[in-house]
Amino acid sequence: MDKKNSLINLGCRLNIYEGEIIKNHIRENNLKNITVINSCAVTAEAEKKVAYEIRKAKRSNPKNKIVVTGCAAQINPEKYIAFEEVSLILGNKEKLLPNVWKDLNYLNPIQVDDILLEKNTVPATIEKFDGKSRAYIEIQQGCDHRCTFCIIPYGRGNNRSVPAGDIIHKIKKIVDNGYKEVVLTGVDITDYGKDLPGKPTFSNLIKRILKLVPRLEQLRLSSIDCAEIDDDFWDLLSEKKLMPHFHISLQAGNNMILKRMKRRHTREMAINFCNKILSLRKDATFGADIIAGFPTETEKMFKDSLDLIDKCHLTHLHVFPYSPRENTPAARMPQTDKSIIKNRAKALREKGLLNFKKYLASKIGKKDIMLVEKNQNNHSLGKDKNFFNVLVDENIKEGNIIQCIFTGIENDTLVAKRI
Repeated sequence: MDKKNSLINLGCRLNIYEGEIIKNHIRENNLKNITVINSCAVTAEAEKKVAYEIRKAKRSNPKNKIVVTGCAAQINPEKYIAFEEVSLILGNKEKLLPNVWKDLNYLNPIQVDDILLEKNTVPATIEKFDGKSRAYIEIQQGCDHRCTFCIIPYGRGNNRSVPAGDIIHKIKKIVDNGYKEVVLTGVDITDYGKDLPGKPTFSNLIKRILKLVPRLEQLRLSSIDCAEIDDDFWDLLSEKKLMPHFHISLQAGNNMILKRMKRRHTREMAINFCNKILSLRKDATFGADIIAGFPTETEKMFKDSLDLIDKCHLTHLHVFPYSPRENTPAARMPQTDKSIIKNRAKALREKGLLNFKKYLASKIGKKDIMLVEKNQNNHSLGKDKNFFNVLVDENIKEGNIIQCIFTGIENDTLVAKRI
């Protein structure tokens, strides 16, 4: 993007994908002196980050007009237009529309429709991702579920799936441009297809991608929900192009807390899900989102979440200290003391890090493949199949997939030699 413009993506992988659409609109309309902040609202900390980035952007580029979009802007546009640094607020639908960027109307400083009324996804084809060695493809938007802690449906709307033909066309374009790995992304990707004619499933979509885009070398999934997995999913685990790292939206390990969260899985379902994957795919690893200190969580309930890290063989943890989101049911429940939340989050992270380091050590002497993401100081950095960081003492072209053998560990990164 032009040096006079900047884009700051916060939060999820879906924002990375949508950020590339925004960049294209800015280029195509030859816009100048614009800073776009593509915001996140998943936690109170995420919203603090938005405010920080607004002020930082104005200091860095005082002449630029600041446009705030994304979930925080969609949910509470009045809050962000009140920042004196901000010129324009765009909703999550509006930010993707070409016509909006053709005529940026600062006289109408809030351009945000009710996302819950939206029935469709916005068609767009991205052919490259600036500075990225892997590509992200949106397969659906929004979420039909209403977890008691979550405000994201009010930022993203209800579940809306992209037709399979459109997804496959986009992936073919990406592969034609040299990308070897694609990540399927969305808000609730395992709920894919139920709003489309014929109700194609998430598993069916994966099968079609692997069959119809044979030149795609690696397919990776973003966060999945074990309550939405169908029986066809298990057959896909024999597909070596499907990367064996599965990030699961768990949130808690105690059944009463899961019920109060309005989650649709139980502790036992999560454990059985991970064990069944391991029985079919020995090289599988697991990540998870876990909330620390959800309202009413007792010490015993918390211990169930701590124990789930071992039971589900988790190596990649995203720990979120609970923060109440306005107008959610959980915000009206009896709250856990902030100091307790902080200590529980620390304990979860420490346990996760222990498992992470243990698994890293188990990889020494083993062979695997890695996707090269960048070159730095005559070294190549990238990710292996299980999404661990890998360092190779050799300059290798970004985006290439290489065979390597792991020889050591340095700063929680696997050190490897190219084979």
